[in-house]
Amino acid sequence: MIDSKQVKPDMSVVGSDNTPLALVDHLEGSTSIKLKKDGKGQHHFIPLSWVTSVDEKLHLDRSKDQAEREWKT
Repeated sequence: MIDSKQVKPDMSVVGSDNTPLALVDHLEGSTSIKLKKDGKGQHHFIPLSWVTSVDEKLHLDRSKDQAEREWKT
Protein backbone atom coordinates (compact mmCIF):
# COMPACT_ATOMS: atom_id res chain seq x y z
CA MET A 1 0.00 0.00 0.00
CA ILE A 2 1.15 3.52 -0.78
CA ASP A 3 2.23 5.80 2.08
CA SER A 4 -0.45 8.47 2.46
CA LYS A 5 2.29 11.10 2.92
CA GLN A 6 3.06 10.73 -0.80
CA VAL A 7 -0.35 12.14 -1.75
CA LYS A 8 -0.12 15.89 -2.31
CA PRO A 9 -2.69 18.49 -3.38
CA ASP A 10 -2.86 19.18 -7.13
CA MET A 11 -1.20 15.87 -8.11
CA SER A 12 -2.59 14.37 -11.29
CA VAL A 13 -4.44 11.06 -10.94
CA VAL A 14 -4.22 8.71 -13.93
CA GLY A 15 -5.89 5.41 -14.67
CA SER A 16 -4.07 2.17 -15.49
CA ASP A 17 -4.60 3.16 -19.14
CA ASN A 18 -2.53 6.31 -18.37
CA THR A 19 -5.58 8.50 -19.05
CA PRO A 20 -5.94 11.52 -16.72
CA LEU A 21 -8.81 11.19 -14.25
CA ALA A 22 -8.62 14.23 -11.97
CA LEU A 23 -6.44 16.27 -9.65
CA VAL A 24 -6.04 15.62 -5.93
CA ASP A 25 -7.80 18.11 -3.67
CA HIS A 26 -6.50 16.53 -0.43
CA LEU A 27 -6.30 13.34 1.59
CA GLU A 28 -9.57 12.72 3.44
CA GLY A 29 -8.78 10.81 6.61
CA SER A 30 -6.13 8.13 6.17
CA THR A 31 -7.75 6.00 3.47
CA SER A 32 -9.59 8.27 1.03
CA ILE A 33 -8.49 10.82 -1.57
CA LYS A 34 -10.79 13.76 -2.29
CA LEU A 35 -10.51 14.89 -5.90
CA LYS A 36 -10.94 18.46 -7.10
CA LYS A 37 -14.34 19.40 -8.46
CA ASP A 38 -15.14 18.15 -11.93
CA GLY A 39 -16.70 20.21 -14.74
CA LYS A 40 -20.10 19.92 -13.05
CA GLY A 41 -18.80 21.27 -9.73
CA GLN A 42 -18.83 17.84 -8.00
CA HIS A 43 -16.11 16.43 -5.75
CA HIS A 44 -15.39 12.69 -5.97
CA PHE A 45 -13.59 10.34 -3.60
CA ILE A 46 -11.38 7.35 -4.35
CA PRO A 47 -9.78 4.95 -1.87
CA LEU A 48 -6.04 5.15 -1.32
CA SER A 49 -5.97 1.39 -1.93
CA TRP A 50 -6.55 2.00 -5.67
CA VAL A 51 -3.15 3.74 -5.96
CA THR A 52 -0.44 1.39 -7.23
CA SER A 53 2.45 3.84 -7.51
CA VAL A 54 3.36 7.48 -7.07
CA ASP A 55 5.83 9.59 -9.01
CA GLU A 56 4.73 13.04 -10.17
CA LYS A 57 1.30 11.42 -10.58
CA LEU A 58 -0.88 8.96 -8.69
CA HIS A 59 -1.27 5.79 -10.77
CA LEU A 60 -4.41 3.70 -10.24
CA ASP A 61 -5.00 -0.04 -10.52
CA ARG A 62 -8.01 0.51 -12.80
CA SER A 63 -8.77 2.45 -15.96
CA LYS A 64 -10.17 5.97 -15.94
CA ASP A 65 -13.58 4.69 -17.06
CA GLN A 66 -13.72 2.04 -14.34
CA ALA A 67 -12.62 4.55 -11.68
CA GLU A 68 -15.37 6.95 -12.76
CA ARG A 69 -17.96 4.18 -12.44
CA GLU A 70 -16.74 3.24 -8.95
CA TRP A 71 -15.78 6.51 -7.28
CA LYS A 72 -17.95 8.01 -4.54
CA THR A 73 -19.54 11.43 -4.57
